[in-house]
This record gives sequence, C-alpha cells and structure tokens, in this order.
Amino acid sequence: MVTHPWRSPSQEELLPSGSAGIAMHEYAEDSQVAKDRSRIEEQPSDGVEAGASHATINDYGEGTSSGQVTDSSDTPLMPAYRVYRRRWFGLAQLVLLNIIVSWNWLTFSPVSTTSAQFFGVSESAINWLSTAFLFAFCVVSPVVIWTLNKGGPKPAIVTSSIFVLAGNWIRYGGTRASPPRFGVVMFGQVLIGLAQPFVLAAPTRYSDLWFTDRGRISATAIASLANPFGGALGQLVDPFLATKPSDMPNMVLIVAIIASVASLPSFVIPGRPPTPPSASAAQTKMPLRQAIRTVVKAIDFWLLFIPFSIYVGLFNSISSLLNQILSPYGFSETEAGICGALLIIVGLVASAVTSPLIDKYKFFLAAIKLLVPIIAICYLVFIFAPPTRTVAAPYVIASILGASCFSLVPVALEWLVEISHPVSPEFSSTVCWTGGQLLGACFILIEDALRDGSTPQTPGKGREWWPQGNLQRALIFQAVIAAVGVPLALCIGLWGEENSGGFWGMFKGKSVGKRLAVDLHRDSTSGIVRRSSASEEEQVNV
Repeated sequence: MVTHPWRSPSQEELLPSGSAGIAMHEYAEDSQVAKDRSRIEEQPSDGVEAGASHATINDYGEGTSSGQVTDSSDTPLMPAYRVYRRRWFGLAQLVLLNIIVSWNWLTFSPVSTTSAQFFGVSESAINWLSTAFLFAFCVVSPVVIWTLNKGGPKPAIVTSSIFVLAGNWIRYGGTRASPPRFGVVMFGQVLIGLAQPFVLAAPTRYSDLWFTDRGRISATAIASLANPFGGALGQLVDPFLATKPSDMPNMVLIVAIIASVASLPSFVIPGRPPTPPSASAAQTKMPLRQAIRTVVKAIDFWLLFIPFSIYVGLFNSISSLLNQILSPYGFSETEAGICGALLIIVGLVASAVTSPLIDKYKFFLAAIKLLVPIIAICYLVFIFAPPTRTVAAPYVIASILGASCFSLVPVALEWLVEISHPVSPEFSSTVCWTGGQLLGACFILIEDALRDGSTPQTPGKGREWWPQGNLQRALIFQAVIAAVGVPLALCIGLWGEENSGGFWGMFKGKSVGKRLAVDLHRDSTSGIVRRSSASEEEQVNV
C-alpha cells in the first residue's frame, strides 16, 4: 500500500523521546486533506512518467514519485520529500506583484509637491494616499489569514492581482477626468491597499509549502524584499515621469500598464507541489483558533513582534515623507528620490548577501540582536542629516539604514515561523505585517502633525537649522520610537523553549526553532548527509 507524504507524521516518527525545546502536536486530518491526498496520488510529478511510481530513488532516498522511500522488497522506510522547478514560477509572480504593489503605494509620495499642485490639495492630503493604503491593509488582514490558511498562496495571489488591476485603472480615470478627481484616485489607491497583504504576507507560506530549510529564508527574502524594491522604483522613476503637474496622468498610465502586465500571469501559476519539500511541510498545521491561543502565550513572539512592527512602521513613514523631510533644506524632488532609492537598493544588495549566509548557518538570533541596535542608531543620526544641506549625509545614513532593515526582515519573519511552529506560517507573517502597516499609518499622521508651522513673518530662532515647514521634530520622534524596540529584541530567547544559555548564548551556534528541529531530526533518522545548498538542491530538483 502506498502512503502519501501529505499526511501528518506522528510525534514518534519525527522526534526522539525527550527532545528538549520541541513541543509537537498531533491533529486529525480533515476531509480536505484526504481529498488532496487522493488527488495527488493520481498525478505523476514533474519529470516522472505515469505508472513509474516505484521506479527510482536517488542517493538521498528522495525520488520515488509515490512519495515514500522503499527498499528492494518494496517495504516502506521513510517518507520522501522533494522540491520542484515549478516553484520558481510562483516565486517570480510573488516578486512581480510585490514590486508593483509597493510602486503603487509610493506613486505620489516622491512627487508630493507636484501632486498637490495637480490635484489642487495640500501635501498633507497627498500623504493620505499613503496612509489610506496602509489602513486598507489592516482592514483586510483577517481575510488574508483565512485565504492563505484554507486555500494557500495561489488564491491570495489571484485576489491581489484583481485588486491591482482594478485600482490602477480607476486611479488613471481619476487623473484623466477634468478637473482631476482626487476622491476617485483615493478609491483606486484603497483598492490597491487591499491587494498588498495578500502578496506581502504570502512569502513565508509559499516558502514553507515549496522549499526546504536550505532555501526558505532566501525564498522569503526574495519575495518579501521585492516589495520595498518597488518603492525604490517609485522613488527613483516617478520624479522623472512627472516633472510638472501636467505630467501626472501619463505617469499614472505608465504605472497602470506595467501593473497590468505584471498581474496577468497570476492566473496560471501552480497551486501546490504534488509532494511536500520537507517533514515540517508535511505536518498538519494547527487550527486557527488554537493558533491564536498559542501565539498569544508565546513571550518570544511578542518580543519580536513589537520591534518588527515598529521598524516596519518607521520605514513606511520615512519612505512616504522623505521628500517633505529634505525639501525644506533645499533638496530637490530628484535628490530626495535618489536618497529613497539608495535606502532600498543598498538594502536589497545587503539582504542578498546576508540571507544565504543565515540560511546556511542558521544564526537567526545573532543577526536579529546585531541589526536592531544598528537600525536605532541610524534613526538617531538621521536627525542631523538634513540640516547639513549636502547629499552626502542623507545618502550614507539612508544606505546603512536600508542595509540593516532589509537584512532584518526575512530573518525576523522566518524566526517567527520557527518559534510558533506548528502554527501555519501565514498567521505570524500577516499579524506582524499588519502591526507594521498600522503603526506606519499612525506614524505618518503623527509626523505630519509635528511639521514646523512657522511663517516667513515669524522666522523664529535658528531658521537656518529649522526652516519653515521642516520635520525635525518628526525625526526626533522616529529616533525615540526606534530606541523602544532595542531592549525588547535583545531579550528574545531569554525565556521559554528557545533559551540557549542566556543573553550571550544567543550569539553562539545555530538558532534551532521547532520547525527546523523537525527537518534536522528527519534527516538524521533517515541517514541523509547534508551537503552544500547547491549540491543538495541539485539532488532533489525534479
């Protein structure tokens, strides 16, 4: 009899008795899982002909299309896990959508002065285009969790594409109307805001579904950090597309065309792999109600959730207000846009270096505790950058800030999944992103209210350092809030199951969470010898 790996392995199969730091749960399969098993068993996997279900296995014991390793007497030994080349198509689509959604978010912020002139509104009203976008994320988050939990990444990606298509063309209609309809543009912006959580919260779920522990952080990083890359494109490209108010409709049209092209492949990407990539992926995930109770009681979750939300919120606010932060000191929209692009592009390069290293060596906590203080210091030092009135200081500090923030995001998201396993990955991811978007919207409103309100008739003292309309008090607010997250992050791992020798113990050796422990134990009990990431990937790439 053939047993398919999309079952829930029992505790005895996965862990030796008395394994410290791992609390496993057994759950009964629901009818949907049984249906999926029946459906998958009838389908051959990539590169394996139908009817060849017991034909071959590779050196790792991972290759039987039946989903289980067998010996010469056809006796079941261990479940087989494999990855598929098709996983890259879905990952590429997640990347495209995250890029375009973030570009949509920051369409008007890099050219806030020009946008305000075009619509005949204040710059504070233009800020609401970003703020409403973030609030829309929070409103739809419960639906996102349900969609990813019940349907997986594909339904979420398709839903996001529909909102992106509708929102972009509604925005274009608002700019083409005579006179321009700011309310219509706002409505389109909110629709795109509803699209964002479906793709921003999906990477951890997608990497858990399609990738092994050797590639999960890198996959999460690629998809998650594509989102701020879209913001970088907006910061860099939009000031060139809209040099004067009359250019605004054409700029929105160009973005809408790009968004349409990026959205259409969503409808043809694969839904889920025929067989799971790892032992942890094969486990039945915890029901949502029980997941909520489990996460609420986890101290380490809160110790990371709060700093993560703070730094995402601060990043959202500084990205939205960067032009308004720099312009009172004589910086042009183009110079501010380059600063915003450096903030993101340097961060992407840094993450491309750090993510594979952390993927290989598993230094989750050491990375988190190193990066968080650097981020807080950058926000403190940035207070003094605009008054220099030269591009060097803002550019250098923004680059360091971006490198630190972008290196932190995928590590934090994956560690949250590790410590909350077997809670489904989309739960912790969506909750954390929602916290960041909510704080981001609040920070934008607060920082806009802290804008200097002096007039030329009442210049005040020190106008060369505090010019009219400056946001220096907002920068001080950012530095204070950034400092709040540091002690919380440094306390991660001091209590609970992940304790590994106190504060300094967090910097020694690998950080092994519950999910990774399941995969490592499966490898040891099945006799799999781990090689380098490249060679291992080649062995199971089908």
